[in-house]
Amino acid sequence: MEIAEILREFERFNGKFARAAVEAAVARREEITPELLRVLEDAVDRAAQLDAEGDYMAHLYAMFLLAQFRETRAYPLVVRFVSLPSDLLDSLCGDFLTGGLGQVLPSVCGGELAGIQSLIENEDTDQWVRGSALSSLVTLVATGQKNRDEIVSYFTGLFRGKLARRWSHVWDALVSYSSDLYPEELFDDIKQAYKEGLVDLSYIGFDDVERDLAEGKDAVLARLAADPNRRLIDDTVAEMGWWACFREDRPGYAKNTAQAPAYTKLDPGTLVPRSTRSKWQRRRSAGTNHVHAGAVRSTRSAVVHKRAACTVHRRNASAARSACLRPYSLCERSRCMPVRQPRSLLCPVLPTAALTKSAGTELAGLPNLALHG
Repeated sequence: MEIAEILREFERFNGKFARAAVEAAVARREEITPELLRVLEDAVDRAAQLDAEGDYMAHLYAMFLLAQFRETRAYPLVVRFVSLPSDLLDSLCGDFLTGGLGQVLPSVCGGELAGIQSLIENEDTDQWVRGSALSSLVTLVATGQKNRDEIVSYFTGLFRGKLARRWSHVWDALVSYSSDLYPEELFDDIKQAYKEGLVDLSYIGFDDVERDLAEGKDAVLARLAADPNRRLIDDTVAEMGWWACFREDRPGYAKNTAQAPAYTKLDPGTLVPRSTRSKWQRRRSAGTNHVHAGAVRSTRSAVVHKRAACTVHRRNASAARSACLRPYSLCERSRCMPVRQPRSLLCPVLPTAALTKSAGTELAGLPNLALHG
C-alpha cells in the first residue's frame, strides 16, 4: 500500500477500522513517520476547519502510531494539540482525552516531563487533559521510565502551590494518582485537600486513600507495576481495532461503507454511559453519591455520567470491554477509567432499551442521571 493510500484510509471515519492501512504504516515506518507528524501538525493548525468538516480521524491514527514508534518529535505536537480549547478538543477527540492520551504522552515524551507538566499546571487547559497528563506520570513510574520519588516530589509541589486551590477534576486525579503511587509522603497534603473541599468524594473518598496506605508500599507498587492500564502503546491495532464504532454489530452499521452513517451528531435518544475513575471499594454504594456538575459536563457531546451505569457494565464484562475509545478499561481491582465519547465517533455501548433493561430501577432512580449537551 502506497503512503498516499494509507493516509487516505486514515482521514475519514467510514465505519471500519483501517487495519490494513495501519499494518502497512507499521511496515513502512520510516517513510510514514514524517507524514504522520504533518497530519498532527495540520490538526493543530486547522482544528476548527477539520471539526466543521466532520468525521475526521487521521489525527487519532497518527497519535497512536507515533506513540507505537516512540517518536519523540510527536511530543510537542501532542502537547500543542491537547492544549486546544476544550469544546473543540472534545469534539475532535472525545474519549481519547481520558483514555489513550494517558498512554500516548509517556510513549512519545522520551522521559522529558516539561510538556506534560505544562499541561498539568495550565489552568486554561481542559481539565480532563490535565488529569490524563497526571496519569501519564504514573505510567512512567509503572513502566520504569521514571523513579517514584521524582514524581512524588513533583506531586508535592502541586499540592503546595502549583495548583489553584479550587475544585476541579485535576484535584481528584492528583489525589487518586498519589494514592496509586502509595500516599505515605503526601498523606497530610491529601488530608488538607479533603478538609478544603478540593476533592470530589464520589470520585475518591479519604477512606480509599487510608486503605491504600494501610495496604503497604510494596503491595501498592506491585499492583501498579502489574496494572494492564499502565502500559505504553505497543500495538495500534490492539489499541484501536476493538473500538465499538468499528463493530459490525453496532446500531446503524451499514456493511456497504458507502452507506455508512455519518457520526457527526449525537442521537439525543442514545444513552452513552460515562464514569469517573472511581476507586473500586465504593462500587458497592454506586449511585448514592453526589456528582459534581463540572465533572459531568461535556460541551459538545451528550453523555450520561453516573457510576451506576459503570456498575451495570462491571457486571457484564463483555459489554464493559466493548465501548468506544478505551472506555471502562478494567484493571484487576475493577476500577473504571474515565470515558468520553467523541461527537464524530459516537456509538452506544448498549442501545437505550438494552441499557435500561440491564440497569432496571438502578438507573431510573438516580436524580443526577441526565443528558448534557
